[in-house]
Amino acid sequence: MHCRPATPDDAPLLAAMNHRLICDEGHRNTMNVEQLTERMANWLAGEYEATVIEYNGADIGYALFRREPEHVYLRQFYIEPAHRRRGLGRSAMRWLRDNAWRDAKRIRLDVLTHNDRAIAFWRSVGFVDYCVTMEWE
Repeated sequence: MHCRPATPDDAPLLAAMNHRLICDEGHRNTMNVEQLTERMANWLAGEYEATVIEYNGADIGYALFRREPEHVYLRQFYIEPAHRRRGLGRSAMRWLRDNAWRDAKRIRLDVLTHNDRAIAFWRSVGFVDYCVTMEWE
């Protein structure tokens, strides 16, 4: 496994993976890949950074994050389904902590409450519950 910083040229790749992430986790975002590409390009040109996760020469995932004064906010993390349950997500998180986020006091992320697999993964790599965001529509 190899991790590399994303460049603006990676926006279409990351957007396509983001679309699969949205579908995979059951998120209510209705943006198409073209809209997600534009959003990703804007994020990468602004306050967000991304890391592309590679395995055997193929792009298999990514992490999108923003540095805050008190923490790093991990907005998106994705590993292609064919590469899950092989330790690659765990290895990528270890690489991010040891390299991209080595000076961070803490890392924060959001997980949809119905996404039991993601919750289990995040707990397995050391995250603990901090708060629940609630909505009323």
